[in-house]
This record gives sequence, C-alpha cells and structure tokens, in this order.
Amino acid sequence: MFSSLTSLLVISAAALPAALAKPEQIRAVQSPIFHYYLQAYPQDPTIPVMGPEASSEYFNIAGTIQSANTSAFLNIGGESTSYKTLTFADAGATDAWALEGDTIITSTGSSFGRQLNFLVCQLSGSQYWQVYLQTGSDAPAGKTCSNYQSLHLPCLC
Repeated sequence: MFSSLTSLLVISAAALPAALAKPEQIRAVQSPIFHYYLQAYPQDPTIPVMGPEASSEYFNIAGTIQSANTSAFLNIGGESTSYKTLTFADAGATDAWALEGDTIITSTGSSFGRQLNFLVCQLSGSQYWQVYLQTGSDAPAGKTCSNYQSLHLPCLC
C-alpha cells in the first residue's frame, strides 16, 4: 500500500505544470518591452508594471496571480473601456487567470472570456510600462502605449 501511494504521489507531482510547481517570473517577448518583467512600480506598489529583470518579482499562478515577493495579488478592474486597469492588492479579487502553455491568459469561463492581449503604457520619464488587460483596441489618451502585448512564463521547453 505504501509503495503504491508513494508512486501515485510521485506521478502526480511530476504531472504538475512547471509553472505551478514553483514561483516564476512573468516576462514580455515583444518590443518595446522585450525582456521586461512584471513587478510593482517602485513609486506606487499597487501599480503593476513591466520593468528591468533585476527588480522583477516571482509569481504563483493558480486562478489567481500572487507575488511570491510581496504576497500581493494581481487584480483586474471593471472599467467600461476595452483596457482594464490591473492592480496589486492584499486580497485576490480576480480568479480568472490561467496558463495556455507559457502564456498568461484569462480563462474562457471567466467574465472576460479568453484574453491574452495586454496593453502597456510608458510611465512618464521612466523605464517602466504600466500593464492593462486588453479586450479590444482602446488606449488611454495622451500616453505612449503599445497594444497586443503578451505575457509569458520562462520558456517551458
């Protein structure tokens, strides 16, 4: 019995996706934020930004996205625009997050449907880009933004 149970536990642990086995960085793979990483903005830790790898955070993804560095959760706002503000908060109000391979998405069954596009807008005078979930093509007026960005875990190859 013990041998069978041990084998079952080893098989179950081996079947877990690498993304769920340990906290991972979340990175961008397209210009202008190629090789930038998700993290809290230093001037306001409630604002998720893409920034340099040296200050990146690590995240657990399982319906919610939670920082292993700060324990903050990544939540999606409810604006009527197609870009939805993302925020870091103490409580996980968004359980729509999922993975498709190494790509961060919102799940098909969520109120957002399956979304994998993000909008990033450069924060004035900085190397940081604020991140929004994008469900259409709107962008904030007067900002330098890049649409149709995707966010990924390190290669699961």
